[in-house]
Amino acid sequence: MKSAKSAVLSAIRKMGPGIVTGASDDDPSGIATYSQAGAAYGLNTLWTGILAFPLMSAIQKMCAKIGLVTNQGLTGTLKKHYPRPVLYLMLLFSFPAIVMNIGADIAGMGAVGNLLFPQIEASFFSVFFTIVLLALIIYLPYHKIASILKYLCIVMLVYFVVPFLYKQDLSEILQATFVPKIEWNEEFLAILVGILGTTISPYLFFWQASVEVEEMNARQKKVFVNKKIINEINLDVDFGMTISGFVMYFIILTTGTVLFKGGIHQITTVEEAAQALRPLAGDMAYLLFAIGIIGTGLIAIPVLSGSLSYIFAETFGWEQGLDKKFHEARGFYTVIAISLLLGLSLNYIGITPIQALIYTAILYGITAPILIAMILHISNNKSIMGRFVNSKALNIMGFLALFIMSASAISLVYFYFKN
Repeated sequence: MKSAKSAVLSAIRKMGPGIVTGASDDDPSGIATYSQAGAAYGLNTLWTGILAFPLMSAIQKMCAKIGLVTNQGLTGTLKKHYPRPVLYLMLLFSFPAIVMNIGADIAGMGAVGNLLFPQIEASFFSVFFTIVLLALIIYLPYHKIASILKYLCIVMLVYFVVPFLYKQDLSEILQATFVPKIEWNEEFLAILVGILGTTISPYLFFWQASVEVEEMNARQKKVFVNKKIINEINLDVDFGMTISGFVMYFIILTTGTVLFKGGIHQITTVEEAAQALRPLAGDMAYLLFAIGIIGTGLIAIPVLSGSLSYIFAETFGWEQGLDKKFHEARGFYTVIAISLLLGLSLNYIGITPIQALIYTAILYGITAPILIAMILHISNNKSIMGRFVNSKALNIMGFLALFIMSASAISLVYFYFKN
């Protein structure tokens, strides 16, 4: 038993940033989106897990490679090779989108904390989680933060257990997984857009590139990029995105069987999803689902705030890096602090978590196709990437992601203004 435990801990320590990136993709706001899909349409969106995985994996691999080859984040590369107005436009859309995403996650964590401990108000939990996260991000060096986030990823395993606390029909699950079903109405298409916007999120593009640079700096020696390192990074990204895809899959499976079949078709928040599971699937399913929401929030919020801070620091040439102390990178950490505090304040200025989710989806939907197009251009530019330009297979997946996200963005804007 002891050797098995040591092997698991050793494996976690050796994991790269891919697992954290993947886990942060399934943040509380993402869980809310998947829960809405499962409750409203049962297992009819289960197949999206298979569709989303290769697309998000391809884009994250490109971003990781850009960070490795250029030794700078995505923003720094865009700043160097694209007109400044394009960069400022990305900043204009990214700031409110990420802040509202943080706000929705903090509110979700607070609400779930209140579910677990009803005697304590949700607002207290929201403030508590914000202070804890802010203190950890500012005072801990990067390798400590990375280690904590990797260990927190263990909490994602709870979503692999929850569906099996309820009787499942294997043949129905297999059919829904491999035979896509699409309902040609605006509500169903809007859910599909929401799922894609949640899984292929622009903030992850910036985080992946910048955190690869952090990883190289943390090794404290010069790293010469070669095919072996690229392959290792690709495997790391694939592993992280696989975990993310499975979590998405199992959340839709849980809510699509338990809630949908239980007659609960309207879920707007993560706490509603957790609470609805309790009478239908039992206390254990409810408890594990709720704990998972808090755990994923603790993983995602540092990634969200960190990605925003990397964007600002590289745009304006500030000192940056989670490996630096506060006095060495004041601007970098100030952006993190402001983003967390603004996110916390959303509920106090009348923006509800569900409104924040809608606004975030719209802003992400608009920026994602533009960013994917730029990432593809950079990844195929020999003057930037040298011999590490994209393979044909990676380009196929990348352009497919560009097409699908562009169609999603157009649909999202259309549905929003139509309603």
